[in-house]
Amino acid sequence: MKKILVTGGAGFIGSNLCKRLLDEGNEVICLDNYFTGDKKNIIDLIGNPYFELIRHDVSFPYYVEVDEIYNLACPASPIHYQHDPISTVKTSVSGAINMLGLAKRINARILQASTSEVYGDPNVHPQKEDYWGNVNPVGPRSCYDEGKRCAETLFMDYHVQNKVDIKIIRIFNTYGPNMQPDDGRVVSNFIIQALKGKDITIHGDGKQTRSFQYIDDLIEGMIRMMKSENFSGPVNIGNPNEFTILELAEKIIELTETKSVIKFLPPQIDDPKQRCPDISLANEKLNGWKPKVQLDEGLKKTISYFEKRI
Repeated sequence: MKKILVTGGAGFIGSNLCKRLLDEGNEVICLDNYFTGDKKNIIDLIGNPYFELIRHDVSFPYYVEVDEIYNLACPASPIHYQHDPISTVKTSVSGAINMLGLAKRINARILQASTSEVYGDPNVHPQKEDYWGNVNPVGPRSCYDEGKRCAETLFMDYHVQNKVDIKIIRIFNTYGPNMQPDDGRVVSNFIIQALKGKDITIHGDGKQTRSFQYIDDLIEGMIRMMKSENFSGPVNIGNPNEFTILELAEKIIELTETKSVIKFLPPQIDDPKQRCPDISLANEKLNGWKPKVQLDEGLKKTISYFEKRI
């Protein structure tokens, strides 16, 4: 049994990670300030004697003795991180400093949940880890993009200067149970609109592409990364199968059997035209990791979750 700290543990990814870590026989401390996290996501875990829930903002120091730290705390959807951009940057940067300082003091291994947004609107396709990105540092998305880029810098500097045992993963678009209905991400937006019989709204012409990863595949990749030896990353964790946003909308209409129609809206500022991971490094370093759940199967599970949720 390991004692593991998960920051942002009541969020979409964090809650699924907490459940998996508990199922594997670990003791889990879940840290969350509920800016975007939700107690409903972890309510079934609260009765577990090896699960501890603490309200805390990682922008402020926190002290505990643990073996591993998963640093997931940060709003991840544009609606939420643009609502309070200064807080978003503080969470990414001050939160990284505080968690790295904790890892240094207690000699814990620490994993940073970074993002494919560090690549910005990429000039290289698909994106490999050695691509430095094309990011607008003063745009409406920069609080998240640059915050995560700075966090990666801090992780690498603590590793080189202070020998902290770090892991960096870059998470590509992920979906599944425990997403918030109002989180503004494209999969949840389309499903909620379809289930309510509303127009499915696409910003731009719908030809922009994304790769969609089911949550279980991400969690498996995270755990394998944490267990890996002599490899710090960064490493892409995502599904390399690429779809246009219009194809996603049409697929959700088909699976929900809704009468919703697609409506096109003006494009969003700095919205990437392409986003698709090269996962060859993950496959090499993480014991052959690759996604198992493809889009149709994952969407059916997610639609079922939202049908019960709403």
